[in-house]
Amino acid sequence: MISILFGGAVSMVLTLIGTRWAIALLAKRGYGQEIRTDGPTSHATKRGTPTMGGLVFIIATIVGYFAAKLFTMTEPTASALLVLFLLAGCGAVGFVDDFIKIFRQRSLGLRSKAKLAGQTIVAVTFAVLALQFPDARGQRPASPFISFIRDISWLELLPFLVVVWLLLLINGMSNAVNLADGLDGLSAGASMMVFGAYTLICIWQFNQSCATAPGSKCYEVRDPHDLAVVAAALTGALFGFLWWNASPAKIFMGDTGSLSLGGAMAGLAVMTRTELLVLLLGGLFVMITASVILQVSIFKFTKATTGTGKRLFLMTPLHHHFEMLGWEQINVVIRFWIIQGLCTVIGLGLFYAEWVAG
Repeated sequence: MISILFGGAVSMVLTLIGTRWAIALLAKRGYGQEIRTDGPTSHATKRGTPTMGGLVFIIATIVGYFAAKLFTMTEPTASALLVLFLLAGCGAVGFVDDFIKIFRQRSLGLRSKAKLAGQTIVAVTFAVLALQFPDARGQRPASPFISFIRDISWLELLPFLVVVWLLLLINGMSNAVNLADGLDGLSAGASMMVFGAYTLICIWQFNQSCATAPGSKCYEVRDPHDLAVVAAALTGALFGFLWWNASPAKIFMGDTGSLSLGGAMAGLAVMTRTELLVLLLGGLFVMITASVILQVSIFKFTKATTGTGKRLFLMTPLHHHFEMLGWEQINVVIRFWIIQGLCTVIGLGLFYAEWVAG
């Protein structure tokens, strides 16, 4: 428990201090955000705000984790290192995207195919490695089963299909968080709730691990305690970052941050055998993504059938729809945080209820 608290505290302090330094450095170099011309007009004032702030909490999370390992003199585990790899790998793809936006002074960075290729390389590498490294009990970081709260016994996949499934999950979650990153503090606050929930889930799984407490209700998870350290470090890092990212934001996380956070969520879901539960724990991100899918689908369908495309929302992603209705940005963010909080509580409730029911 000490390492979990220590990792979270170190990463939080690092982002509280480091983000202020990053704001000054990025502003000095002119690394400011370009604003999409088809977005809400109120966002024009954000042009030039330092971006790529995700670098700060990625570094803080990694440093916080290894500081906890040094403090407790314990070795890193395969599961934790793989989640950190996914965090850094997806962040690297986002960094390239952000850098191109800044260098070319446009709101669009990497072309969609190039970004997808980068995400796919990272996700497939993670998936292949996650099926390796068995421990003394034969447990590997990832499982061949699709999971909800535990592995679903009748949904076992062949190794190739496991890689495909994890690729879809990782790319889906990283892009979902990316879509939600449009208002000051929205993604950071919502993600913080998800990682906080995973900290609790991993602690519970460690206390009820089949390796130390065998029984009908135990959890077959390879390294739950170390995963809790990673989740706590992410939570602490986002606490510190949100101090500077809350409205009015002094820095944006950029694709560097949003892609990395989505990747880390998917990684924790895979390692804790909660792959479908993460869709509820991160329910806000799913809703925002669904709004984009619905908007595009309805527009294409109505244009094909009537010749005139119709829109379900005034603008997507979903948070921009409410801005167009006249809501203040801060009101949208707080109300969306409330929705995310409800999703997280319901997800945790289902996780605990499954254990109680046996």
